[in-house]
Amino acid sequence: MKQIPVRNPRNGELDYQIDCWESAELLTRANDLRTAQEQWLEAGVASRCARLAQWRAAIASRQDDIATALCVDTGRRSFARLEVHKILGLLDHWIERAPQLLAAAAPAQSAMQPTVRYEHRLVPYPLVGIISPWNVPLILALIDAIPALAAGSAVMLKPSEITPRFAAPLAETLLGIEGLEQVLAIVTGDAQTGRGVIDAVDTICFTGSVATGRKVAQHAAERFIPAFLELGGKDPAIVLPDADLNNATTAIVRSAIGMTGQACQSLERVLVHRDVYDDTLAALVTKAEAVTLNWPDLGKGQIGPLIHGPQAEVIQRQLDDARERGAMIHCGGRIEHHGGGAWCLPTVISNLSPDMLLMQEETFGPLIPVQSFNSDAEAIALANDSVFGLSAAVFGTDPARLTSVAEALNVGAVSINDASLTAMVNDVEKNSFGLSGMGGSRMGDTGLLRFLRKRALLFQQAAAAPIQVFDEGLGAKP
Repeated sequence: MKQIPVRNPRNGELDYQIDCWESAELLTRANDLRTAQEQWLEAGVASRCARLAQWRAAIASRQDDIATALCVDTGRRSFARLEVHKILGLLDHWIERAPQLLAAAAPAQSAMQPTVRYEHRLVPYPLVGIISPWNVPLILALIDAIPALAAGSAVMLKPSEITPRFAAPLAETLLGIEGLEQVLAIVTGDAQTGRGVIDAVDTICFTGSVATGRKVAQHAAERFIPAFLELGGKDPAIVLPDADLNNATTAIVRSAIGMTGQACQSLERVLVHRDVYDDTLAALVTKAEAVTLNWPDLGKGQIGPLIHGPQAEVIQRQLDDARERGAMIHCGGRIEHHGGGAWCLPTVISNLSPDMLLMQEETFGPLIPVQSFNSDAEAIALANDSVFGLSAAVFGTDPARLTSVAEALNVGAVSINDASLTAMVNDVEKNSFGLSGMGGSRMGDTGLLRFLRKRALLFQQAAAAPIQVFDEGLGAKP
């Protein structure tokens, strides 16, 4: 089995390596998972939730080890701990919610055929594949895996080869949990391994870029299996003239700069009413300038390194394009290199035009482009001028106006008087619009229900109809 080196984002060194699973090994493992899934499903939801509770305890007991691995991979210490805490919360949520969702529904009568009584059976996909991204390694791996397991599926999980270190301590938490250990496989590797996962499973969950998401969707279509895709974003914020500017700018800076802007729901466009534009821009600059790098001391500062080295080139290209087209850089505006890692200073930019790369492409970095508007209609048009449709934010004090603007945005979720709420609120269903994704929501109850198919049992309570119903001589009229 070949091995792949892994880069440390803080020092640039290749100081770790992972095995690269090949197609034959994946297919063999998939067969084992499907066999174990039959017993996992037959055991029932109460048994599955009991095993998930055991897993929660095991993760809690190893949370320092998992967080340490995440910290090395991402260069973020506090958020690494938050990721583990979030997973414990997700386990609590699905352990409580799954039995309610999987409870047998009462038999019912067909409204169209009153002599037919029916019952439904929920049938999980035997094997769910998950290909998770590098920006939030643990959460975006298990946000799909946990509900799939609760639903009765087995899971084959491939973390990103850029941030795979958490996989080893996480796999150790499964040891000794009878039933669960046999239905959750963590496999490692590169893009070729990812293709092998799609070949081996019955449905695939992918989180990542649009370009790779297209390839995943095409491959899944060739295999005739469902694909649930969570892709990129270019989230806008709209600041209305009656907004609380301190609250608005605080939320915008946290969303756009937090996690180094390396989150799909990070705000990447800020649209501000002309009447409050100057004050908003000044506040954004002041607050962005106060943000510091967590270098050289990992225990200080709010902004970590760029996890994936090539992302620095994407950000630099967008900055160069903006400058060439006349943009004004108010703070930051450059990539810095410290200790072998790449870092991007928080950057506020104005004097923008819609054709700038900065305004069209996903950035995935701590840039805050700020643009003015004169009317709600103009703000909505600017916000909707994107191929993406993940989420958005609107700030103001008039409830009717806030709702009117929010309802006009071509996105799946709108945070009102805050930003990126979908990162914290996972029990509210929402969909991704445009190129931001497709398939059932990973949020809310659909996060589990999407892994289930419905089988209908139809009971005829009257005599079966004879062939004579097709007799042309009966005189039936269309």
